[in-house]
Amino acid sequence: MRKMVKLSLILSILFLFSSQAVAADSYIGNSGEKFVTGIANVATGFMELPKNIILTGQKDGPIHGITIGLAMGIMHTVGRTTIGALDMVTFLIPTKPSVNPPFIWDDFSRETSY
Repeated sequence: MRKMVKLSLILSILFLFSSQAVAADSYIGNSGEKFVTGIANVATGFMELPKNIILTGQKDGPIHGITIGLAMGIMHTVGRTTIGALDMVTFLIPTKPSVNPPFIWDDFSRETSY
């Protein structure tokens, strides 16, 4: 009887972490996605600095890129990193990503919005 309970527990855990269960639009899938985007945004938040310098420089010229782009880059670096940390802490409450684009590498030529 004990072996049967262990086997049932192991099979349940394996099913829970299977690709179909995680990929489904479920609580576990949404929570996992929020946690992963949080980790990625904390780890890559600093990339907002060169991204905003480049985007502002291309749009308004190099002087604006160095000044306004730098200020916007600092603001977005703090924003993406802070929201990533909050997503990591609150991943048990599955919500849609707060940062758009969710990952900085998704669309490097688009400004970040919250």
